Amino acid sequence: MGTLVNYMTEKGVAVLTLSDPPVNAYTHEMLKELDACILEARFDNDVHVIVITGHGDKFFCAGANINMLREADSTFKYYFCLHANETISRLEQTPKLCIAALNGHTVGGGLEIALACDLRIARAGDFQLGLPEVALGVLPGTGGTQRLARMVGKARAIEMMVEGTKMNTNRAAELGLVNKVWATDSNEEFLRKVIDYARAFCPPAGAAKAVGAIKRSVQSGLETSLEQGLALERELQAELFASNDAKEGLNAYAEKRKPQFRGR
Repeated sequence: MGTLVNYMTEKGVAVLTLSDPPVNAYTHEMLKELDACILEARFDNDVHVIVITGHGDKFFCAGANINMLREADSTFKYYFCLHANETISRLEQTPKLCIAALNGHTVGGGLEIALACDLRIARAGDFQLGLPEVALGVLPGTGGTQRLARMVGKARAIEMMVEGTKMNTNRAAELGLVNKVWATDSNEEFLRKVIDYARAFCPPAGAAKAVGAIKRSVQSGLETSLEQGLALERELQAELFASNDAKEGLNAYAEKRKPQFRGR
């Protein structure tokens, strides 16, 4: 689609690759392309899962481009952060499973993008994850303070951000920041493995509509009271019960056969 975010689809999976070597740092231009790609995947009925990864085998994304931030005026920086927040929230609110394939260093705004995905899978290696913005005299301003605290708790999140801690993938997995760490011989093999994993959530084997509803129920519901969250859950469940996939799933169970889902 664009030059800074590569967009491709493969059998139900849209793969968005942040592509600005050497560190895939993002600019307003990259975020505009990312935004467009998220919308493209959202409107494509044949896309059921979104995978985000970085170009090359060293960096997923090193966050915002520092030179751009040095040169921009305060008004631009404010709107840059606002747009970044809106783009990342769009990813989080899309009722399709979003997987971050962390192929290299994932720091600053790079980790903030990953935190807005539903699952994070890291390639085993000598990679660092963290929110070190404090060393620049600023805070993690693209959702980092909010999403990290929701994921690991207040005390640990504050500690990580004020210390500017960087950690390896195994430590990130221990803290629950990363869901899986996969050892592969190459980045190509890693991405192939993530796409194959993502395809398990796509029709005919995967109930993509239910997967999307589970994601939405958690992402939106946890930001409300328990009672409101339960109300959202009931509404989503009612939609699912009315779907072809639920009829197929229940019939297949009764007939002791594998369901053939259609995502409808």
